[in-house]
Amino acid sequence: MKEDTIITQLSPSVIPDSWHEPAITEILSRVVDIADFAFSNAAAVDCHGAFPAKEFELIAQAGLLTAPLPRELGGLGLGTQAGGTLPLLLLLKQLGRGNLSVGRVYEGHVNALQLINTFGTPKQIESFAVAARDRHKIFGVWNAEAADGVKVIPLDNGNCRLEGSKTFASGCGFVERPFVNGVLPDGSWQMCIVPMDEVQTIVDPSWWQPSGMRASASYKVDFTGVELDPLYIIGNPGDYFRQPWLTGGVIRFAAVQLGGAEALFNLTREYLHSLNRTQDPYQEERLGQMAIAIESGHLWLRGAATLVDEYAPVFGGYASDEHPQASTIVAYGNMVRTAIEQICMNVIQLCERCVGTRGLLPPQPIERVIRDLTLYLRQPAFDAAIANIGQYALSSETASSLWTL
Repeated sequence: MKEDTIITQLSPSVIPDSWHEPAITEILSRVVDIADFAFSNAAAVDCHGAFPAKEFELIAQAGLLTAPLPRELGGLGLGTQAGGTLPLLLLLKQLGRGNLSVGRVYEGHVNALQLINTFGTPKQIESFAVAARDRHKIFGVWNAEAADGVKVIPLDNGNCRLEGSKTFASGCGFVERPFVNGVLPDGSWQMCIVPMDEVQTIVDPSWWQPSGMRASASYKVDFTGVELDPLYIIGNPGDYFRQPWLTGGVIRFAAVQLGGAEALFNLTREYLHSLNRTQDPYQEERLGQMAIAIESGHLWLRGAATLVDEYAPVFGGYASDEHPQASTIVAYGNMVRTAIEQICMNVIQLCERCVGTRGLLPPQPIERVIRDLTLYLRQPAFDAAIANIGQYALSSETASSLWTL
């Protein structure tokens, strides 16, 4: 599917002057081509046990695995340094437009590199930058778990041993440097990275039997017996939950989700054109609503990027500094994820009404995109996110003071 609408195009007119350096312009151009390929290949990997491996080969070749690294480490600072937030969000949106499973796994890669650069030691930051930049390792964050969750047991030799499992381990078998966080004996939460190509784990692919996002390979993994040396222990206990980094990052997956809504918009237009139903006033009204919804999503992403970039020189600020205004980033991030979730749900409903039953039958790609997007929208703690927005609003004096840093 080619970019043929103003809404989805990454043209120079939507890129601020500060980004018009060859490297960023080139990478934003390449990601459109990767997303086009991902879309054309999505049906082939829409099955249990599949993974978009070719897409991640293209991502590595295009330099996207390196792009989130700080500039001093050979990256472009996308998502880690001020000025790089909106380019990253547009990049994530494009990957989501191509295939939500690709966007999901790449977003985890960005998240992991951001955590390392925020909470890691200089040695860790350099070591893992080399892994992403020179060895094309894919990073991720596998934090979900059930009753048999991961325990981190400190050993006398300075290492740690893991016991227990993670669920929803997206990209399993391809993500080689995931965060596998767990509980310490004192009850605190410790971030760890597991070199999957160097340890023995037990993978349960049968655990993942979803209706959508099949190609994300989000399996269950048992890490019992894995021993990690200090290089792989990131930050201090409790750092993972520190704000604004934890909640501020929700704008990334919201961008991927918006890409799924864009895909549905494009597919709906194409379907109506194929049936010569573009002059129907009711279809025009529905497409108008879809266009308004998606543009609203763009504005939310731009607002989030501006707020994050104005907050500090690096994403979320430096971990060693005090952050008295962290609540602003947290509340705005919750607003973005809530608004874009509703936008996506509205686009799904409007699309379904436009195309009817016939348009929702395979091999029409609309059916697959709706399945993927519906599942991906089910992010945790939805009600708590809205409550946080209300708490923040009640603590502010006026509407004009809500988002003033």
